[in-house]
Amino acid sequence: MTDERADSLPIASARQSWDWLRNELRGRRGEVTGTAVAGLLAAAASIAPVYALGLLVDRVRAGAGASAIAGLSVVIVVAAVVGGAATGLSTYLAGRLGARMLADLRESTVATALRLPALVLDRAGRGDLLSRVGADIAAIGKAVSEVLPELISAVLLAVLSLGAMAAIDWRLGLAGALAVPFYVAALRWYLPRSAPRYAQERAAVAERSQMLVESMQGLRTVHAYRLEDRHLRDIDGASALARDLSVNVFALFTRFVGRINRAEFLGLATILAMGFLLVRRGAVTVGETSAAALLFHRLFNPVAMLLFTFDEMQAAGASLARLVGVQRMPQEQRAGGRRPADTSLSLEGVGFSYDGVTAVVHDVSLRVAPGERVALVGSTGAGKTTVASIAAGVLRPGSGTARVGGVPVADLPAHTVAIVSQETHVFAGPLSEDLRLARPGAAVADVEAALATVGALEWARALPEGLDTVVGEGGHDLTAAQAQQLALARLVLLDPAVAVLD
Repeated sequence: MTDERADSLPIASARQSWDWLRNELRGRRGEVTGTAVAGLLAAAASIAPVYALGLLVDRVRAGAGASAIAGLSVVIVVAAVVGGAATGLSTYLAGRLGARMLADLRESTVATALRLPALVLDRAGRGDLLSRVGADIAAIGKAVSEVLPELISAVLLAVLSLGAMAAIDWRLGLAGALAVPFYVAALRWYLPRSAPRYAQERAAVAERSQMLVESMQGLRTVHAYRLEDRHLRDIDGASALARDLSVNVFALFTRFVGRINRAEFLGLATILAMGFLLVRRGAVTVGETSAAALLFHRLFNPVAMLLFTFDEMQAAGASLARLVGVQRMPQEQRAGGRRPADTSLSLEGVGFSYDGVTAVVHDVSLRVAPGERVALVGSTGAGKTTVASIAAGVLRPGSGTARVGGVPVADLPAHTVAIVSQETHVFAGPLSEDLRLARPGAAVADVEAALATVGALEWARALPEGLDTVVGEGGHDLTAAQAQQLALARLVLLDPAVAVLD
């Protein structure tokens, strides 16, 4: 995996991304087979009318009657109906296959992100992660829903059409195949230039997202220190860079289109010239030459689709590498098998540095007896949040130890120590389900008792639908104080051995 910055989230290599894709497809062989069969049927049905038109040309030249023409017309109509149905089925199956793979990718990426060490996310910045599970997922989703079905159809149609031209006459097939090296040359010119530019574009979008998130979250601080102009300049610069990279990518793409058009002209001109010579020699008929030319001409759109979708597939590939990079990150592991002797908390000679150079806290020791409450008081930047995070196991000390009941915090069972930070979040959904995140399956009485403990039961019952009121995004807006009480109620419902309030 490669990094854009030393502290950014990793990006998977091309090989690692392909490995992920192969493993996903290997686990869905039935769906892959069904999609391929439907696609082959659709491609074959779309070629049949072209063959019929070639026969029609020869029969008209031979003076055939209306009955012969009517019979071929029926073949064309039937092939069109079958092809339409098969194309619809193929599109549906390909879209469903891609959507399921995307759903697995999204879920596994989010699951991995939730288990990453907090320090990793703090260093990388939330904007990077948000852009991956937001903009990058959207880029892949667009490719899956709009590009993947067309891509599969274009590949199958191109292969079958070249085979059909060769079946008419191998020299016509060879004439059509002469365009292939020019298509390949266009791709070989385009791909090495476009791949790094797409990666730069995605990284620039992530950097812009990070700046926006930081400015919005620290809005009060920005106003207090009158840093508005500086932050606006930074955001404007990041946005300009993302815009310029997007324009640069599009300019490269337009040059690629010109090379594709030249390959199309060369292929069609070669087929017509070869067909003219073969017809004069009596090797093929006018109808067969017409069919070969129509087959190649009919490939213009599929081949253009195949090549032009590399534009969107490159963007999706860059996004996939960023998501697979998160998936492959080592997750925070907890042994979780050692029960503490009691609920006492002790920090002994604890030290910590975020950058590995500057010590934020140094040689901190304290002990909190079972049932005791201790408040840390100090100026901003003194390290209170760092000490709280070490006590809760969110951060691991660079020196010293943090223990609960004699057991290192890292070895404790889950939920032994819990922390409530200043940045509370209201999860979208019914209020009662928001609380049950702390204890799934908790009874209504337990939920109400937790709310009562923090003094929130009265206003919770007064909501439009009581505890069933939908809160969070798209629901009832809670005040900042109510959101904080909700976080405390979750803590009460969780009932940890040690509670840390930051």
